[in-house]
Amino acid sequence: MTKKTNAQTPEKLTGIQLKKIPHSAVGVKAIQQSIAHITKEVGLIKGIGLLKNLNQKDGFDCPGCAWPDPDAKRAFLAEYCENGAKAVAEEATRNKVSPLFFATHSVNELAKWSDYEIGKSGRITQPMYLPEGKDHYEEISWEAAFTLIAKELNDLDSPDEAIFYTSGRTSNEAAFLYQLFVRQFGTNNLPDCSNMCHESSGAALTETLGIGKGSVTLEDFNHADLVIVMGQNPGTNHPRMLTALGETKKNGGKIITINPLPEVGLMNYKDPQNPLKWVGPGQDLTDLFLQVKINGDVALLKMILKLMKEKEKEYPGKVFNHDFINQKTAGVEEMLQDLNNYPLEDLYPQTGIDFALIEKATELIINNDKIIICWAMGLTQHKNAVDNIRELVNILLLKGSIGKKGAGTCPVRGHSNVQGDRTMGIWEKMSDAFLDKLQNEFHFEPPRKHGFDVVNSIEAMHQKKAKIFFGMGGNFVSAAPDTEFTAAALRNCDLTVHVSTKLNRSHLIHGKKAIILPCLGRSEKDLQATGEQFISVENSMGIVHPSYGHLDPHSDTLLSEPAIVAGLANATLKNSNINWTAFAANYDLIRDKIAKIIPGFENFNAQVRKDGGFYLPNNARANDFTPTATGKANFTLNKPSDLKLTEDQFMMMTIRSHDQYNTTIYGLNDRYRGVLNERRVVYMNPEDMRNQQLKQLDLVDLKSHFNGEERIAKGFLVVSYNIPKQCTATYFPEANVLVSIKSVARNCNTPASKTVIITVEKR
Repeated sequence: MTKKTNAQTPEKLTGIQLKKIPHSAVGVKAIQQSIAHITKEVGLIKGIGLLKNLNQKDGFDCPGCAWPDPDAKRAFLAEYCENGAKAVAEEATRNKVSPLFFATHSVNELAKWSDYEIGKSGRITQPMYLPEGKDHYEEISWEAAFTLIAKELNDLDSPDEAIFYTSGRTSNEAAFLYQLFVRQFGTNNLPDCSNMCHESSGAALTETLGIGKGSVTLEDFNHADLVIVMGQNPGTNHPRMLTALGETKKNGGKIITINPLPEVGLMNYKDPQNPLKWVGPGQDLTDLFLQVKINGDVALLKMILKLMKEKEKEYPGKVFNHDFINQKTAGVEEMLQDLNNYPLEDLYPQTGIDFALIEKATELIINNDKIIICWAMGLTQHKNAVDNIRELVNILLLKGSIGKKGAGTCPVRGHSNVQGDRTMGIWEKMSDAFLDKLQNEFHFEPPRKHGFDVVNSIEAMHQKKAKIFFGMGGNFVSAAPDTEFTAAALRNCDLTVHVSTKLNRSHLIHGKKAIILPCLGRSEKDLQATGEQFISVENSMGIVHPSYGHLDPHSDTLLSEPAIVAGLANATLKNSNINWTAFAANYDLIRDKIAKIIPGFENFNAQVRKDGGFYLPNNARANDFTPTATGKANFTLNKPSDLKLTEDQFMMMTIRSHDQYNTTIYGLNDRYRGVLNERRVVYMNPEDMRNQQLKQLDLVDLKSHFNGEERIAKGFLVVSYNIPKQCTATYFPEANVLVSIKSVARNCNTPASKTVIITVEKR
């Protein structure tokens, strides 16, 4: 019997260095870091050749974030950001994880490595199998791997005992084929990474505006009078967004930033695409910074709404857009009446913001009509996350700032095709209309019972109600909440399977048996029986466009994701009427089927070959709200946080470092926060540190408190930082162990990773 491997990141410190926080983001330093990473991983000449094709119209889409590319001209050699370069460097690395690597390193040994060390091992070259009771992965053929997986699947008592997870890097073609296989197998257990990040955005926007996606385009930033950026750090997570914000400022617009941390990228940046701006003071972005307490967003937005209501009463018709409200919305009177239940003096302490600054923000909103509100996981991972998004929609509806140029909603998605995966049917509760079309086109009865989302899947595996976990990309154990609980759930499985490019911790936290299936990367050529193929993705603003791999595959034994799905389907579905082999040989055939089933993809093969791709229909962008339950845009009633802290407790949120994208750790530096060579840190307010008798770099343990349960993360260094009192921040996945599996958002089940109540205990 193998030993229990480490689920958490190992408790070891790497030699912290504290530096002065820089004044400006991006610029020449970002270029230097990009070149350094690409040179180290692939070599300078090959790296430059690779980067010149990144995010170009005839190139490959960045495997990082989903920020859109410009519709027209794109920057020569630099239509990417620092983290995009890092992502490509990791994908194209010369390092290889071969069968010899696995013969040399046991699973138990690898689990003691840091996530950084595991990730830097390199690309997986061949399918690998971990037999029951063994501690070393062994080489296995593709045929044998498919046969083994198929047997395990077909031996289940019910298809619902299998979980089929999807990460956000999977292409449209692979995602569509994957959900088709899973539904023909007989289950809707299709959790995905959206369940853990923007599910609350989708739930709130669908209810209020009739579409779970944002309504703005990149061009809208050129016309906005006011952009509000909430719960977001674009300087690290999607730096190309800074260029769009720069265009807003250049055209006379204003920017309000609302966040617990004053992130450098939102304050000032230097355009990396313009050498003339690499030196000098840079461009100031934020006009007004509101340093809100963690989970004080609804209270803040409600205060703004109340102040707007007072001003409208004083100057009737000068604040609210009554024509828009009367023609396009429902529920305004109820919403305005509900505001009376929340006195300003009760809301104000939750925000932590000077009242004069809130008044200034309200004045900017009142005096402008073309307003864009952007947000990310700082709003979406709270108990009241859906309320967060619905409340900001209330503000936009009062101003009529939806469905017109320079105005609207802008949820900034993470992984490069997470939005496209959902469009393709990767969801545990797809509509009957979608399932009806699948049935009519493919002549089988799709299951109708809703499947498991991420949290439900973990609980089902933990209770041994689910026995097989299949992950199409991602690093599930590091992305999911409640690390030890999730690890125990995966260990309960009879089989865990991961489709991956690189080694990650999820390969080491396994079921009785485990398989790794190595796939092509986004940057690699995809040669199939009918010739070289391309894939498509959908970015954060609903543009579908092609992606063409340029590199030779890292190994001759790699398969594409569509080929893996087809191989699995052929082995598993003995009576399938679908020609899976033909789909794998020619992705045009997949796109032809997508065109028949998913609205907006009509004539898909022709549309996707257009220069820059095509926009999907967006009812909110078109000022059409008929898909909602009322047929209009809906005002809603929302609740501020009901969480209370004792004197010695703190609210903790998980964040990324600058050398990180999702669970992938590119390095150990967070230079925009002045912390180098260390990830096991907890950022604290200096006054809180004094009250707790803590000093800079004291070693502490973090203990979370939820419904009488305690969880502990050991060995963190205290770093004094500009963060509101009784608020703290730590990096994930190191702190995910503190997030209870039962602490989730109302109405959407997203883990509340941004509202974790902790105590800090000095060693």
